[in-house]
Amino acid sequence: MFSSIYSADVAGMEARLICIEADVHDGLPVFDMVGYLASAVKEARERVRIAIRNMGVHFPAKRITVNLSPANLRKEGTSFDLPIAISLLTAFGFLSTECTKDILIIGELGLDGSLRPVKGVLAMILEGRRQGIRRFVVPDKNAGEGAVLEDIEIYGMQTLVQTMKFLRGECPLKPVRASFQKWRKEQAYPQDFSDIIGQGTAKRAAEIAIGGRHNLLMIGPSGSGKTMLAKRLPTIMPAMDLEESLEITRLYSICGLLPEEDSVITRRPFRAPHHTITQTALTGGGRIPMPGEITLAAKGVLFLDELPEFSRSSLEVLRQPLEEHKVTVSRLGKSYEYPSDCIFVAAMNIATTKLIQWETAEKPENKAFRGFCGFIFSLFEPFFC
Repeated sequence: MFSSIYSADVAGMEARLICIEADVHDGLPVFDMVGYLASAVKEARERVRIAIRNMGVHFPAKRITVNLSPANLRKEGTSFDLPIAISLLTAFGFLSTECTKDILIIGELGLDGSLRPVKGVLAMILEGRRQGIRRFVVPDKNAGEGAVLEDIEIYGMQTLVQTMKFLRGECPLKPVRASFQKWRKEQAYPQDFSDIIGQGTAKRAAEIAIGGRHNLLMIGPSGSGKTMLAKRLPTIMPAMDLEESLEITRLYSICGLLPEEDSVITRRPFRAPHHTITQTALTGGGRIPMPGEITLAAKGVLFLDELPEFSRSSLEVLRQPLEEHKVTVSRLGKSYEYPSDCIFVAAMNIATTKLIQWETAEKPENKAFRGFCGFIFSLFEPFFC
């Protein structure tokens, strides 16, 4: 018997719809999985086999073939466990094809049949909605990620048995719903711009930078309040609307950084990486391309404290992303594009007069520092102008 079910995975920042096909017929007992699969997907064969047996269903000794289509795209991750299991149960005759029609299923299986959360669920839900799917079955811990969307139905499941009973109609459930305004009220900032007493000039400069979306460089002695001011900049930025919130939530979901207690992010991001950060960690990339700090700060603030301590190569790589508001990571046969629309804020523990003296000095030993200062000021040229 043949069956097919829709699922999805994530490549870079984009989700892809994947059709999972299962065929069961007489022959030598073999369980094959095809479709250009990564190791984590191939291992789903044993997780699915044991999970089905542990739910009390006899796994027949037949020739079983599971295909993940389109076959020319490499599939990665563990989000295919649950749809593969449901596709097999349908092919075995425990579910009808009508039960799984026009529904997208996502989830990782434990050997006991329990469902575990996966990364990038919101991106998969948004892609499924774009392609006309309106019902989604996901792990219970991921159900809140798309709950603010009103035109779709999301059902959170805890076990494989519960999922099968739900699809049969034996376990009716209500779709998960959440109010965006409720999330916004619950996620208050831990600090506020009004906490700062005095510092009138610095506060005025911060307000101008935020209002005009300029970069901001703060120079002053240690302990004068530069970091304190920078941490409170997101609190004077406009509140995020639903589209911006979904974009940030989708990004953090793909990276696996979405807090368990917050299914929707409504606060502006604030990222403050250490000065030992590498170029790749700052802008994104790696063997398996992932977003960097400048992308994780999208719609918010990227703060570099102790700016002169950062390597020049790390600072130079920021120029193009800050100008174009996007980062392009190229790999063999594939390019990934990440957003980088953030406000760049930096702090230095050098007095202004000393900085000007070093920059304009004609001594040969200060040549390298003059070049570095010129590069730093070029980053913040739009603000000074």
